[in-house]
Amino acid sequence: MGTATFIQDETEFDSLLATESLLVIDCTATWCGPCKLIAPLMDKLADDYQNRAKVFKLDLDTNKLVAKRFGIKSIPAVMFFKQGELMETLVGVKPYEKFTSTLELFL
Repeated sequence: MGTATFIQDETEFDSLLATESLLVIDCTATWCGPCKLIAPLMDKLADDYQNRAKVFKLDLDTNKLVAKRFGIKSIPAVMFFKQGELMETLVGVKPYEKFTSTLELFL
């Protein structure tokens, strides 16, 4: 089963942006209750789309520069990148179908 793994730092984040054609980034924090609600949805997304998109989690407490760079002010926030370009950001708890329908737009 696929799981969304954590990105360690901004260097790894930039490397993924440069190499992955379709990338989903779940911006989260350990203290964020709503983030815990969507964590299993991100793992399911990673599993269901494992051959078509890469799904990662990004702890914003340790990656504040990434949050600032993309204007993330509220979490959970899920960013969708295609060819390194930010295409969409979903903020807040959403049903699984919202994440899949958004991802499908960029496949």
